[in-house]
Amino acid sequence: MGAEMKLNENRTSSFGLSDMESPASKAPAIYLDYQATTPTDPRVVDVMLPFFSEKFGNPHSTAHVYGWQASDAVEAARAEIAGLIGAEPREIVFTSGATESNNLAVKGLAGFYGDEKNHIITVKSEHKCVLETCRMLERDGFDVSYITPDENGLIKADDVAELIQERTLLVSVMAVNNEIGVIQPIAEIGALCREKGVFFHSDCAQAFGKIPLDVKVMNIDLMSISAHKAYGPMGIGALYVRRRPRVRLKPLFDGGGQERGMRSGTLPAPLVVGFGEAARIAGEVMQPENARFEKLQQLFLSTLDETGVDYNINGDMKHRFSGNLNLSFAGVNGETLMASLHGLALSSGSACTSAAVEPSYVLKSIGLSDDLAAASVRIGFGRFSKDDEIVRAAKEIGSVAMKLQHAGE
Repeated sequence: MGAEMKLNENRTSSFGLSDMESPASKAPAIYLDYQATTPTDPRVVDVMLPFFSEKFGNPHSTAHVYGWQASDAVEAARAEIAGLIGAEPREIVFTSGATESNNLAVKGLAGFYGDEKNHIITVKSEHKCVLETCRMLERDGFDVSYITPDENGLIKADDVAELIQERTLLVSVMAVNNEIGVIQPIAEIGALCREKGVFFHSDCAQAFGKIPLDVKVMNIDLMSISAHKAYGPMGIGALYVRRRPRVRLKPLFDGGGQERGMRSGTLPAPLVVGFGEAARIAGEVMQPENARFEKLQQLFLSTLDETGVDYNINGDMKHRFSGNLNLSFAGVNGETLMASLHGLALSSGSACTSAAVEPSYVLKSIGLSDDLAAASVRIGFGRFSKDDEIVRAAKEIGSVAMKLQHAGE
């Protein structure tokens, strides 16, 4: 009981709010944690609703109209998702989310080809589920090379080329980093891997629906994506698996052989339909949204500058998704800063590692000290962010951080 109460206290303090409201004003909190999850777009909810109660059939039931309706809707969604990344619909394998997709890509490939090749290349700043999967494979006898990104969070294709061996099976590099928002040179790395005959996997959970992606142009063999990072529902994701030349995977678990035998289990039709609608909307609004995020980023930083607070931006500013800012406030503990803020929902890093009270391994991988890494917070902008909210948030963060800096002098 004590541990549960402590966890709830940590959750409240890390957001500086309780029950989604500011304790001072009872106004809705300003949401700045779009990398953790995006709110489901109301248009997505609308298309999902009939599949809970009216068109409720199992998409794998082939003997009646309810199953046909659900199956048709699933395949229409599959086509929308595939179209957004330049893939064929049958190359999309539905999963529960990007964590499962990453596990299926890395473990599945290792399980099928591991007797022939047993070397994997990845990056120290990858998502925890990729790194932990690689460490598990190391315990099983695989050799894993971890690239250290530069001080801006970036790697180069040359970094990968230096490590490729005859027994290299896979290179895994995420497109957009979930903590610092930097965009890696995926196309260049993909071209290198294709030339060397090495499989290329990219975790695109933070990139799907936000930046242009094309699996053919980028020479990507396996791509992990998630709906709830792109204004779709939680609990559904996908793995792109190239068909020509064919990529073979060993399934993570056994069952009825759905999803080309790679991911057994009944598909959640409402979630799949929502995923498809989120992809359709993203294709329409991606370009204007990115232009708007750039303006929001500039608005936030200019307002923050006006407060006079001392801060540093973590991660390259040129090669970056503009809806993500990671800031360090020297001399200020990030958790203390967030606990001192009122009515702002933000985080200090990945939601998938938020239970671990330690400096971000991503920030440490780019050379930040433990103190500076612990002095950092992540600011996320999204589809429903408003200009006045961004100004209020920047003023609040700046003024509180500056007070804490002065208090520590």
